[in-house]
Amino acid sequence: MNKRTADAAEKADKPLISFPEGSLIVRFCRREKRFIVEVEMDEKRFQVHCNNSGSMMGLLRPGSQLLISPALKPGRKLPYTLEMAKPQDVWVGVNTLVPNRVLYLAWKTGLLSELTGYERYRSEAVVGESRLDAMLQGDRGTLWVEAKNVTLVEDDVAYFPDAISLRGQKHLRELMALAHKGHRAACFYLIQREDARCFAPADFIDPAFADLFWQARAKGVEMWPYKATASSEGIRIGPPLPLLNTSEAK
Repeated sequence: MNKRTADAAEKADKPLISFPEGSLIVRFCRREKRFIVEVEMDEKRFQVHCNNSGSMMGLLRPGSQLLISPALKPGRKLPYTLEMAKPQDVWVGVNTLVPNRVLYLAWKTGLLSELTGYERYRSEAVVGESRLDAMLQGDRGTLWVEAKNVTLVEDDVAYFPDAISLRGQKHLRELMALAHKGHRAACFYLIQREDARCFAPADFIDPAFADLFWQARAKGVEMWPYKATASSEGIRIGPPLPLLNTSEAK
């Protein structure tokens, strides 16, 4: 094993994102509002912030384990943030900010070959009427990337989205327009659970998104579904997963 391979193996073995000191494992009680979840620990109930506006289908079951992290800024109304859920035997990362962080750290540490050859990285880059998660520039030109969090798995297939996503549809249209202008454009899907073997757009939930997904891919938008390992230690990025065209499989 040469030094570069050894360094890459060492980086891949370490969590890209570690949960801070003071993180807790609690039990789910109920989802009060879209951004508030009630949890229980030591027979005490309290509320935590949830930044995931999706349905989180199948994840929030009464009594199931959750991992919550303390807020970085003191004095926040809800002092904890929901990071992961464990409805059965696998931890599932539900924090929708994680894919952006993983994308940036993977670029910085050289863990994603798709991002090599780009020296500059800008987050929240404006294009058209949208903000895409990243714009990279370098010798290979300009690369635009939108990052999405994937939590739904059925029969070993990871699906996105888990609810109708007008925002996701809009981003695919923006990426297609960029690809049409000759830019490199991609969508990074971070599957924050280990029990997926392939990835597909959820045509049974949002058929409009699924249609746009395949249109975008046909017009040159790259699709990067990557599996992550989520555990109480943190988030590690794993291998890319193959795409499954469910419309062809029917």
